[in-house]
Amino acid sequence: MKFLGKFFLTLLLLILLALVVLYVLLQTQWGAGWFSRWVSDKTAWHLSLSKIEHDFSSPSHIILDDFSFGHDGQPAVLVAKRVDLGLALVQFSDPLHFNSIEIRDGEINLANQAPDTTLPIQANRLQLNNVRIENPHSALPMTAQRVNGGLLPWKPLPNDVLGSDAQFQISAGTLTLDGVPGNNVLLQGSIKQRRLVLSNIGADLARGSMTGNAERDAQGNWKIDQLRLNDIRLQTHQNLSDFLNPLRDVPSVSINRLDMTDARLQGPDWAVTDLDLTLKNVTLRGDDWESDGGSLSMNAGNFINGGFELNDPIVNADLSAQGIALTQFSSRWVNGVVRASGNWSRSNKRLTLDELAIAGLEYTLPQNWRERWQQTLPDWLDSVLITRATANRNLIIDINPAFPFQMTSLDGSADNLLLARQHQWGIWAGKASFNAAEATFNRTDLRHPSIALNANDQQIQVTELSAFNGSGLLEGSATVGQDAQRPLTLNLKGQAVPANVLGNWGWPTLQLSGNSNLQLQVKGSLNASAPLRPSVDGTLSVTTDAQSVQQTMRGGQVQ
Repeated sequence: MKFLGKFFLTLLLLILLALVVLYVLLQTQWGAGWFSRWVSDKTAWHLSLSKIEHDFSSPSHIILDDFSFGHDGQPAVLVAKRVDLGLALVQFSDPLHFNSIEIRDGEINLANQAPDTTLPIQANRLQLNNVRIENPHSALPMTAQRVNGGLLPWKPLPNDVLGSDAQFQISAGTLTLDGVPGNNVLLQGSIKQRRLVLSNIGADLARGSMTGNAERDAQGNWKIDQLRLNDIRLQTHQNLSDFLNPLRDVPSVSINRLDMTDARLQGPDWAVTDLDLTLKNVTLRGDDWESDGGSLSMNAGNFINGGFELNDPIVNADLSAQGIALTQFSSRWVNGVVRASGNWSRSNKRLTLDELAIAGLEYTLPQNWRERWQQTLPDWLDSVLITRATANRNLIIDINPAFPFQMTSLDGSADNLLLARQHQWGIWAGKASFNAAEATFNRTDLRHPSIALNANDQQIQVTELSAFNGSGLLEGSATVGQDAQRPLTLNLKGQAVPANVLGNWGWPTLQLSGNSNLQLQVKGSLNASAPLRPSVDGTLSVTTDAQSVQQTMRGGQVQ
């Protein structure tokens, strides 16, 4: 028995001696290298250490120096100057579940983590001190530096490094989210069954500040309870559509209240200055939205998108399930003023402007305005109805060399004017009248031109068409059909007008001079897909003091 007792005592002492030797060796450079090689050889991960430290003053902590960890054959997911592992009793059953993990002076690059894999370690608490985080391949690419904070507990899952249930508080010296940089960032919140709750968000963003709270459910839908942006000065390389893409890339964004104060946003071909905005109770889904009792209130110094610019725009609107009630829109535009109110109906996609007032414009039409007029409107806009419109002292210019024109001091009014139907621009119903002080149509000067028309489903009827030219008067009437061929009839009468007044408008020059009386009757087709001239048939009668001429045109050619 004494022999057995001595044997087991000697064996125990040898085991203790081996453990002491192993304990000492592991804290040497050789021991750290051996342990690194052993983990790298036995698992699908590679590990690199320069030293393993342990101090009996903190017996439950192991310190790993110059730590590097990642997938075999891939760059490291985690690199840190020091990793502090806090041991726990649970490690007897789960060796890789630590009481705490502290990462100090390191970098976490999630781009180097293989898809559908998870880190093999867990902790009751993860602590970060001066850590850089890279996550470039997420829905919102992120880079953060000087990150400090904690996560309780930390149980990473495949494609979700934060886990499914945890509380966190994190600060970052700088954070760039989807190309937008922020400084002094603070995030507090929790994760519950993959539902992310940000109870407190704060950051210095684009020389301004951001505060608020929000949450994201397991399906990726965001709900912003409150978000406030002050004095933002943001510049981006993206065009306006790309800049707004993050709102379209998620299933939905529900906004309870969003406030922007004195913001300035600028892209390569767009800009907004001095923007104040309040948006309430609206949900965005891709290119659509929904609301129940929502509102939009906005004003800005300037809004620029390509060649389109508004100065001092003001918009106030109420949002509902039925559509948008535009209670106020006003803006200075091309040296003039535009004011409007009305509504957009979701059921029939109709924009109805109860009142539209345009005054003092100095507007040059774009070169492709005719092509734009023929383009199909987007799905959300089926028709445009203007109940009442007025125009005062406007200057309209077209510099198209084929047929330039200019109208000075253009005034007008319109009632129940249907300008779009079935996603197509046109004059489909209503009545309108316009007059100008002076006009020039393809180098022919006119004084006091005026036009009055009314439209229905069958035709546009020009009931009055008149202008002074030279010492005489031109008067006429016309009709344009509403079918695809756009049949045109025009009757024009001139008294004491220059004999060749029609020369700049397409009729061949006459061998006449001086004032004349004329009578023109033509028929043609304004079909958008074919030129006008080959479709024109008509007769012209011109009489001067000396002689008279009658001409007939067939297919755009004088017989």
